[in-house]
Amino acid sequence: MTLLEEKQLSFAEETKYATTEHHEPSGLVKWLTSTDHKVIGKSYMFTALVLMLIGGAMALIMRMQLTSQHSSLLSLQQYNELFTMHGSIMIYLFVGPFAFGGLANYVVPLQIGAPDMAFPRLNALSYWLYLGGSIIMLLGFFTASGAADFGWVAYAPLSSAVNSPGAGPDAWIAALILTGFSAIFTGVNLVTTIFYLRAPGMTMFRMPIFVWNMLVTAILILIAFPVLTSALIMLYADRHFGMHIFSVKGGGVPVLWQNLFWFWGHPEVYILALPFFGVVTEIIPAFSKKPIFGYKGMVFATLAIAALSTGVWGHHMFTTGVVLLPFFSLMSLLIAVPTGIKFFNWIATMWGGQITFTTPMLMCIGFLITFLMGGLTGMFLASPPVDFQMHDTYFVVAHFHDVIFALVLAAMGALYYWWPKMFGWYLNDKIGKIQFWVLFIGVNATVIPWYILGLHGMPRRVAVYKVGMGWHALNIAATVGADITGLSFLIFLLNIYLSWDKKVKAPSNPWDAGTLEWFTSSPPPTHNFTRIPPIRSERPVWDFNHPDAIAIAAHGQESPLANGRSPSDGSNGYAQKDTALGSPKAGTTGMDKSS
Repeated sequence: MTLLEEKQLSFAEETKYATTEHHEPSGLVKWLTSTDHKVIGKSYMFTALVLMLIGGAMALIMRMQLTSQHSSLLSLQQYNELFTMHGSIMIYLFVGPFAFGGLANYVVPLQIGAPDMAFPRLNALSYWLYLGGSIIMLLGFFTASGAADFGWVAYAPLSSAVNSPGAGPDAWIAALILTGFSAIFTGVNLVTTIFYLRAPGMTMFRMPIFVWNMLVTAILILIAFPVLTSALIMLYADRHFGMHIFSVKGGGVPVLWQNLFWFWGHPEVYILALPFFGVVTEIIPAFSKKPIFGYKGMVFATLAIAALSTGVWGHHMFTTGVVLLPFFSLMSLLIAVPTGIKFFNWIATMWGGQITFTTPMLMCIGFLITFLMGGLTGMFLASPPVDFQMHDTYFVVAHFHDVIFALVLAAMGALYYWWPKMFGWYLNDKIGKIQFWVLFIGVNATVIPWYILGLHGMPRRVAVYKVGMGWHALNIAATVGADITGLSFLIFLLNIYLSWDKKVKAPSNPWDAGTLEWFTSSPPPTHNFTRIPPIRSERPVWDFNHPDAIAIAAHGQESPLANGRSPSDGSNGYAQKDTALGSPKAGTTGMDKSS
């Protein structure tokens, strides 16, 4: 049977979901009670974005403090609370949950042809634990002692009950225990879903790269988060039950906290990064009109990153004198190799492609540039002699923020890319491009002065600094950059409002992409699909919509019939067009109206 005959047969087949009516709650009750992975994924993303805005507002207040050498805008205590909570919100509550809670929840079941996650109720519990933990962390500001003030890494003995008394630090610990269990439950759900709920024909090496990355991320979560959760329980026991695990007074070892924390912390860097590597690997081929270059190379690079990430935590502890410097330096340098393979493959995918510079594509290009800067400076810090000089300076702040800002760019690309699928209407592409340039300029205007400040010796985590050190002008420049970055998110909110006010309906496959989520309607029905196309490659929807295209003999070779069809300027930055080569009318793509 030819692919065209299979396509015709697929339209003739009826599934049990096509004629079944689904009666669900609506409005607020739906959002509070739903176990639908799509609703839970949206809830994660909305909550994470709200928390990002809160954490971003804290960052802007800190930057205002640092525009003057001896500013009195904040007390030293207030500054310590803000930088602790800013880092905690962004790392624990925004970047990770947005990716493995939000995007993975929404996209993974659609990409593998599953009707839902394997454990829907556990999925709902994961979200409510995350939301509850987030609220508890923020409630620390309303305690008598104020919020946690020992930094987002909570080093012992600074985090002891003697040095950080009060309910605020306890709320911080409780919040991370709750969100840690949320992450663990999500990891279990993702692994089970990917292994057991793939559609017929979807072998492991036909899964989209995003699904591969989420599988590896979930496994890393199951390795790393139990360690952090255990360490937090031990810290709480130290504070309240006199256990002295991290206290020298009772025979404990303070540096043990650093080992436990960073054993979680460096896999966590890739728990944050790998989902967005997957996002970029979905977007670049879609707007280059080519399959990803080196599919299996990307898979094995992801596996190599995961394996190496569990052996590099010691590079955060070079200055402690208790880790083996040559080993951790070598491991930290090695992990750059598979990441470099990914960069090569992304660039090779674009090379010779029919690139369309839509907002998602621009965000991904911005990600490549920004993450490259963060990665290269990380190579410097992997050298112990350099790290000894830079460890407590703004150079490290700049390096880490370069990495996180790169992930934010990829997150924005993901929102613009999957927004039509999630809501059925486009975000304005012209406003999106304005947002990209404002965000990209703001990020670099913030981070580059920090690198220079670090090279000039400015210490991090300080609310005031000496006069006459040459730091003042650079701090003002960084503050202006931070304000520009903040403006970009206001533009994003404006884009949502304007696009919602004048909705331009999106078809099922507006980007002529190749993965399964673009086969179903926009937004998808309750059980996602009424029928699924034959799965013969990692791009089943492309194969289905282009049945007459010459077969691709190897990954990285472009189909001669791949067209450059792309969104063109319309009332919302896009125009709706029919899908190519005899596929159904755009907006249906194999789905009947009842779906």
